[in-house]
Amino acid sequence: MALMFTSTPSIRKAVGLINEVDQGKFPLVVSRILQKLHLKDERTFSEDEEEKLQGTLGMSGPDLELLLQTLEFFLQQSAYHTAKPAALSQQLSQLGMDQDKVDAIVESWTTNGREVIQNLRQRTLMPNQLTDINWRLNLQMAQSTETKQKLPNAMFELGVHREGQEDKEKIRMEFTHDELYQFYNQLETIQKQIDGLI
Repeated sequence: MALMFTSTPSIRKAVGLINEVDQGKFPLVVSRILQKLHLKDERTFSEDEEEKLQGTLGMSGPDLELLLQTLEFFLQQSAYHTAKPAALSQQLSQLGMDQDKVDAIVESWTTNGREVIQNLRQRTLMPNQLTDINWRLNLQMAQSTETKQKLPNAMFELGVHREGQEDKEKIRMEFTHDELYQFYNQLETIQKQIDGLI
Protein backbone atom coordinates (compact mmCIF):
# COMPACT_ATOMS: atom_id res chain seq x y z
CA MET A 1 0.00 0.00 0.00
CA ALA A 2 1.14 3.55 -0.74
CA LEU A 3 2.46 5.64 2.12
CA MET A 4 -0.54 7.54 3.48
CA PHE A 5 1.24 9.73 6.04
CA THR A 6 4.56 11.57 6.00
CA SER A 7 6.21 12.50 9.26
CA THR A 8 6.24 16.30 9.17
CA PRO A 9 6.93 18.55 12.19
CA SER A 10 3.19 19.32 12.41
CA ILE A 11 2.24 15.63 12.36
CA ARG A 12 4.94 14.78 14.91
CA LYS A 13 3.57 17.47 17.23
CA ALA A 14 0.00 16.22 16.70
CA VAL A 15 1.05 12.62 17.42
CA GLY A 16 2.62 13.83 20.67
CA LEU A 17 -0.68 15.49 21.58
CA ILE A 18 -2.63 12.34 20.63
CA ASN A 19 -0.38 10.23 22.85
CA GLU A 20 -1.21 12.53 25.83
CA VAL A 21 -5.00 12.18 25.46
CA ASP A 22 -6.71 10.06 28.13
CA GLN A 23 -7.38 6.60 26.69
CA GLY A 24 -10.95 6.60 27.99
CA LYS A 25 -11.84 9.76 26.03
CA PHE A 26 -9.80 9.22 22.86
CA PRO A 27 -12.07 6.62 21.14
CA LEU A 28 -15.05 8.96 21.59
CA VAL A 29 -13.20 11.79 19.79
CA VAL A 30 -12.20 9.47 16.92
CA SER A 31 -15.75 8.12 16.64
CA ARG A 32 -17.21 11.63 16.45
CA ILE A 33 -14.77 12.63 13.70
CA LEU A 34 -15.69 9.53 11.69
CA GLN A 35 -19.41 10.33 12.03
CA LYS A 36 -18.93 13.85 10.62
CA LEU A 37 -16.13 13.19 8.11
CA HIS A 38 -18.41 13.21 5.06
CA LEU A 39 -20.14 16.50 5.95
CA LYS A 40 -18.50 19.17 3.84
CA ASP A 41 -19.48 22.41 5.54
CA GLU A 42 -20.04 21.20 9.08
CA ARG A 43 -17.45 21.27 11.83
CA THR A 44 -16.88 18.09 13.80
CA PHE A 45 -17.43 19.91 17.08
CA SER A 46 -19.29 23.18 17.64
CA GLU A 47 -17.38 26.07 19.24
CA ASP A 48 -19.02 25.32 22.61
CA GLU A 49 -18.12 21.65 22.33
CA GLU A 50 -14.53 22.54 21.44
CA GLU A 51 -14.28 24.77 24.52
CA LYS A 52 -15.55 21.93 26.72
CA LEU A 53 -13.19 19.52 24.97
CA GLN A 54 -10.24 21.83 25.70
CA GLY A 55 -11.07 21.63 29.39
CA THR A 56 -11.72 17.89 29.32
CA LEU A 57 -8.50 17.09 27.47
CA GLY A 58 -6.47 19.85 29.15
CA MET A 59 -5.35 21.41 25.87
CA SER A 60 -5.05 24.91 24.48
CA GLY A 61 -7.26 25.94 21.54
CA PRO A 62 -4.48 25.71 18.91
CA ASP A 63 -3.32 22.31 20.21
CA LEU A 64 -6.87 20.93 20.13
CA GLU A 65 -7.35 22.28 16.61
CA LEU A 66 -4.11 20.61 15.46
CA LEU A 67 -5.14 17.33 17.10
CA LEU A 68 -8.61 17.34 15.49
CA GLN A 69 -7.32 18.35 12.05
CA THR A 70 -4.63 15.67 12.13
CA LEU A 71 -7.05 12.93 13.18
CA GLU A 72 -9.42 14.07 10.43
CA PHE A 73 -6.52 13.98 7.94
CA PHE A 74 -5.57 10.44 9.04
CA LEU A 75 -9.14 9.25 8.55
CA GLN A 76 -9.60 11.05 5.22
CA GLN A 77 -6.41 9.46 3.92
CA SER A 78 -7.61 6.08 5.17
CA ALA A 79 -10.85 6.56 3.25
CA TYR A 80 -9.06 7.77 0.11
CA HIS A 81 -6.76 4.73 0.13
CA THR A 82 -9.50 2.39 1.43
CA ALA A 83 -6.93 1.38 4.02
CA LYS A 84 -6.83 -2.13 5.38
CA PRO A 85 -6.66 -2.22 9.21
CA ALA A 86 -3.20 -3.83 9.26
CA ALA A 87 -1.72 -1.21 6.90
CA LEU A 88 -3.33 1.64 8.85
CA SER A 89 -2.00 0.24 12.11
CA GLN A 90 1.51 -0.13 10.72
CA GLN A 91 1.63 3.39 9.26
CA LEU A 92 0.27 5.05 12.42
CA SER A 93 2.80 3.13 14.54
CA GLN A 94 5.63 4.32 12.27
CA LEU A 95 4.67 7.91 13.14
CA GLY A 96 5.40 7.18 16.81
CA MET A 97 1.81 6.91 17.98
CA ASP A 98 1.24 4.87 21.16
CA GLN A 99 -0.19 1.41 20.49
CA ASP A 100 -3.37 2.01 22.52
CA LYS A 101 -4.15 5.09 20.35
CA VAL A 102 -3.35 3.16 17.16
CA ASP A 103 -5.68 0.37 18.29
CA ALA A 104 -8.50 2.86 19.03
CA ILE A 105 -8.21 4.46 15.56
CA VAL A 106 -7.98 1.09 13.79
CA GLU A 107 -10.93 -0.31 15.74
CA SER A 108 -13.09 2.73 14.86
CA TRP A 109 -11.96 2.51 11.24
CA THR A 110 -12.73 -1.22 11.08
CA THR A 111 -16.22 -0.64 12.51
CA ASN A 112 -17.18 2.48 10.54
CA GLY A 113 -14.81 2.67 7.57
CA ARG A 114 -17.09 1.11 4.97
CA GLU A 115 -19.97 3.47 5.84
CA VAL A 116 -17.62 6.49 5.81
CA ILE A 117 -16.32 5.57 2.35
CA GLN A 118 -19.88 5.17 1.01
CA ASN A 119 -20.89 8.55 2.45
CA LEU A 120 -17.83 10.24 0.98
CA ARG A 121 -18.55 8.74 -2.44
CA GLN A 122 -22.01 10.29 -2.39
CA ARG A 123 -20.63 13.70 -1.49
CA THR A 124 -20.16 16.01 -4.46
CA LEU A 125 -16.95 17.95 -4.84
CA MET A 126 -18.57 20.84 -6.62
CA PRO A 127 -21.75 22.60 -5.50
CA ASN A 128 -22.95 22.90 -9.14
CA GLN A 129 -23.81 19.85 -11.22
CA LEU A 130 -24.77 19.61 -14.86
CA THR A 131 -28.11 17.81 -15.02
CA ASP A 132 -29.19 18.11 -18.65
CA ILE A 133 -28.17 19.43 -22.06
CA ASN A 134 -30.47 20.65 -24.82
CA TRP A 135 -29.20 21.76 -28.19
CA ARG A 136 -30.43 23.10 -31.49
CA LEU A 137 -28.78 23.73 -34.86
CA ASN A 138 -29.58 26.86 -36.85
CA LEU A 139 -28.66 27.85 -40.38
CA GLN A 140 -28.95 31.49 -41.32
CA MET A 141 -29.53 31.68 -45.08
CA ALA A 142 -29.91 35.42 -45.65
CA GLN A 143 -29.70 38.86 -44.13
CA SER A 144 -31.24 42.16 -45.15
CA THR A 145 -27.94 43.17 -46.77
CA GLU A 146 -26.96 39.77 -48.16
CA THR A 147 -29.28 37.25 -49.75
CA LYS A 148 -27.01 34.23 -50.26
CA GLN A 149 -25.17 33.07 -47.18
CA LYS A 150 -24.89 29.98 -45.03
CA LEU A 151 -24.04 30.69 -41.39
CA PRO A 152 -24.49 27.58 -39.24
CA ASN A 153 -24.53 27.88 -35.47
CA ALA A 154 -25.31 25.63 -32.55
CA MET A 155 -27.25 26.71 -29.50
CA PHE A 156 -26.88 24.90 -26.19
CA GLU A 157 -28.95 25.13 -23.04
CA LEU A 158 -27.27 23.59 -19.98
CA GLY A 159 -29.37 22.77 -16.93
CA VAL A 160 -27.25 23.30 -13.80
CA HIS A 161 -28.40 22.25 -10.35
CA ARG A 162 -26.91 24.25 -7.49
CA GLU A 163 -26.52 22.49 -4.15
CA GLY A 164 -29.15 23.69 -1.72
CA GLN A 165 -31.52 25.01 -4.39
CA GLU A 166 -34.52 23.28 -5.91
CA ASP A 167 -34.66 25.11 -9.25
CA LYS A 168 -32.19 24.48 -12.04
CA GLU A 169 -30.29 27.37 -13.54
CA LYS A 170 -30.28 27.46 -17.32
CA ILE A 171 -27.13 28.57 -19.10
CA ARG A 172 -27.46 29.34 -22.80
CA MET A 173 -24.54 29.38 -25.24
CA GLU A 174 -24.23 29.90 -28.96
CA PHE A 175 -21.32 28.64 -31.09
CA THR A 176 -20.32 29.25 -34.68
CA HIS A 177 -18.89 26.27 -36.53
CA ASP A 178 -15.29 27.31 -35.74
CA GLU A 179 -16.06 28.02 -32.07
CA LEU A 180 -17.79 24.66 -31.68
CA TYR A 181 -14.88 22.87 -33.33
CA GLN A 182 -12.42 24.60 -31.01
CA PHE A 183 -14.58 23.72 -27.98
CA TYR A 184 -14.75 20.10 -29.13
CA ASN A 185 -10.93 19.94 -29.41
CA GLN A 186 -10.59 21.30 -25.86
CA LEU A 187 -12.99 18.61 -24.60
CA GLU A 188 -10.93 15.96 -26.43
CA THR A 189 -7.77 17.22 -24.70
CA ILE A 190 -9.49 17.11 -21.31
CA GLN A 191 -10.73 13.56 -22.02
CA LYS A 192 -7.20 12.38 -22.91
CA GLN A 193 -5.83 13.88 -19.69
CA ILE A 194 -8.54 12.18 -17.63
CA ASP A 195 -7.86 8.87 -19.41
CA GLY A 196 -4.17 9.31 -18.58
CA LEU A 197 -5.00 9.55 -14.87
CA ILE A 198 -6.94 6.28 -14.79
